[in-house]
Amino acid sequence: MNTDKALIEATINFVKTELKHAEGGHDWFHIERVYKNSLLIAQYEAVNLTTVALAALLHDIADPKFHNGDETLGAAVARTFLKTQNVDEDMIVHVTNIIDHMSFKNSFDTDKNAFSSKEMEVVQDADRLDAIGAIGIARCFNYGGFKNRALYNPEIEPNLNMSKSEYKNSDAPTLNHFYEKLLLLKDQMNTKTGQQIALERHHYMEGFLNQFLAEWEGKK
Repeated sequence: MNTDKALIEATINFVKTELKHAEGGHDWFHIERVYKNSLLIAQYEAVNLTTVALAALLHDIADPKFHNGDETLGAAVARTFLKTQNVDEDMIVHVTNIIDHMSFKNSFDTDKNAFSSKEMEVVQDADRLDAIGAIGIARCFNYGGFKNRALYNPEIEPNLNMSKSEYKNSDAPTLNHFYEKLLLLKDQMNTKTGQQIALERHHYMEGFLNQFLAEWEGKK
């Protein structure tokens, strides 16, 4: 296997090339933020840093939302790339398992035997942190605009009991996504560092929503 430094540099270059035309909320800069937050969280956890780094960099290499819902492509693309870098098979399996299982949509599954690891917990927290707070708000509305969704419709209430299929196929107004996912993430963090950062970002979103709804009603 290449040295860690060379491997990470090669992975960064690969991801930048693959995502150069990606939607703004799921582009290289999203990956970079998740990567940096993963390294931050990993300082306080007993994890393999190379596995964490690779999983963070490759976690959205082929997001199903932009590939006709194909939930197998991301891990396949990651595996093919990592093989070209002569990465050990055990590490490839670990990284691809993280990619396959870390998404929020998988929280709808109830399989008690589903894959988990400390490395996945770190990367999952880092990814979820990028979905909340100021950047999370920006990403949410960016994607809503990309999908041509309404900002808000008070006649369409959030669905708080969705199935995985309903979640994946929802075309509800963007604001509903805060109640259906983003406000739930604070209580789904795995690590103490993730929990601490998430709490502050959660409060920021609550303030935004209060302001948004007040302006919508002409109260401010």
